[in-house]
Amino acid sequence: MDTNIEKDTPCSSIAVESIVRIGTAGALWGLCSGSYDANKLGLAGFSRASFVAKSIGVTSFQCGMFAGVFSLTRCGIQSYRGREDVLNAAAAGAIVGAAIAVGTRSKKEVAGVAALLSILGAAADYSRTL
Repeated sequence: MDTNIEKDTPCSSIAVESIVRIGTAGALWGLCSGSYDANKLGLAGFSRASFVAKSIGVTSFQCGMFAGVFSLTRCGIQSYRGREDVLNAAAAGAIVGAAIAVGTRSKKEVAGVAALLSILGAAADYSRTL
């Protein structure tokens, strides 16, 4: 009996789960890095708390958003192609990488980040199937 939960789960549910998981990790990262940066800037009191809270929110949102886009894109490509292989994750990684780097307005950086995340996405997907 094949009970692969991912095959039976809608893409939207997979995306929401990714957003919550990676967004939470981003919040923890924002808490740590925000506190560190606040110490380096010499902030104290309300300004420190405000700085750390903003860092938590920004980092959590960015991580969650890109995790959701990756998961939704990977699942959508997988549904469209009808195949479950590393090309789905590679394509999703390239799309997310381009979305992350598009703010730089440098074609070289967009291509580089897209390629890097494509490779990382494919490697992560391949290691998951082992």
